[in-house]
Amino acid sequence: NTEHIYERGLSVWLHKPPVNQAIYQLKYHNQRYVAKYFAQEICIKYAEEIRRWRPQALVPVPLHRKRRRKRGYNQAELLAEEIGKILGIPVVANLVKRVHYTGYQKKLDPIGRKKNLEHAFASGGDPDRLPTDFRRVIIIDDIYTTGNTVDQVAKVLKTMGFQKVYFLTISIGQGY
Repeated sequence: NTEHIYERGLSVWLHKPPVNQAIYQLKYHNQRYVAKYFAQEICIKYAEEIRRWRPQALVPVPLHRKRRRKRGYNQAELLAEEIGKILGIPVVANLVKRVHYTGYQKKLDPIGRKKNLEHAFASGGDPDRLPTDFRRVIIIDDIYTTGNTVDQVAKVLKTMGFQKVYFLTISIGQGY
């Protein structure tokens, strides 16, 4: 059992058909409307739990600018915006930035994934500009596989002074 940096997190589905195909459409085939459906499902299932966390912001996992330029959008950000709309939670998209282009994680084994993501993220904003009581955030991403991405983003957020970091994803890999 690995220790994680975040407090806890929730995913709606296991990452298998038909969910994995729908996420694939969202990520690689410009099917942005799918984000709205996923956000609604997350909120239906977990609204109560999310309220208990009392988040002050949603932080989408950032894409590297090269990947974002190629794709034209960040699917985690679309998801965060929809969840934010439904639950009335602000989205702070530039709090963390992706500083290293990491290639595709899906082709790597767990150790390779971890190594690939070390130092991939950095603070994107000036935490001093945030309200001093701004201490609880939820990281939003599409898939939770090994938890490395969420951990690396959580690590950056904790060094910025956030005390409670949670995550929400559409799906989770089997065995996690």
